[in-house]
Amino acid sequence: MAEFRLPRNSRVKKNGTVHTAEGATNVKKFKVYRYNPDSGENPHFDTFEIDLDTCGPMVLDALIKMKSEQDSTLTFRRSCREGICGSCSMNMNGKNGLACTTAIEDLKGDIRITPLPHMEVIKDLVPDFTHFYAQYASIEPWLKTKTTTPSGKERLQSPEEREKLDGLYECILCACCSTSCPSYWWNSDKFLGPAILLQAYRWLADSRDELTGERLDELEDPFRLYRCHTIMNCANACPKGLNPARAIAEIKKLEAERQV
Repeated sequence: MAEFRLPRNSRVKKNGTVHTAEGATNVKKFKVYRYNPDSGENPHFDTFEIDLDTCGPMVLDALIKMKSEQDSTLTFRRSCREGICGSCSMNMNGKNGLACTTAIEDLKGDIRITPLPHMEVIKDLVPDFTHFYAQYASIEPWLKTKTTTPSGKERLQSPEEREKLDGLYECILCACCSTSCPSYWWNSDKFLGPAILLQAYRWLADSRDELTGERLDELEDPFRLYRCHTIMNCANACPKGLNPARAIAEIKKLEAERQV
């Protein structure tokens, strides 16, 4: 097996590697979290100097340039590059967001990139979503009915009923909101978190779903629902401009109304 060697424009520092952009005049520094569990080494930050004159405008463009030209071992998720799939969610200069929709020019100074906070890290910028997806599956995110589907017809909604799903169905499960929530940091083993509760309300608000009572029974729990303290980090972090806190408040309202 060929020995891996650093590019000639890279130098090793005590706390990480510095990848320089030789000859570039319009340079931006990125400090990127690195962690490889197979190496046995502690996590550290590598510095990448990027020539902005030969790079696209978004943080994801810079990451792709780093991986293509400076260090092929750099690991991160990406797919659509259009803010649709949610794959490239990460923390940039202390705020969660999508690398593909975050402009480099909007981040001042050196850009510090880390994985989403308070999640296990698989490698570099890739967090482990296993628990997050298990929580999503637990709310049974599909249409549940008791009545027979009309023969040859769809289950119809009025425009007003369909409008109630706006601000809910757009969630792309990037986990930016949940991993910005202190209540989720402390109680993620029990608290479903903003993203999953928003998804839960999406089905509670759907006029075609007929198992509202059972869904509310599953959510009626001191931890699964009521750990939300309306800190509003979720709304501030959502790259789609959604408001999970409002959805959580609506669930609490439904729980209270059925007790009257």
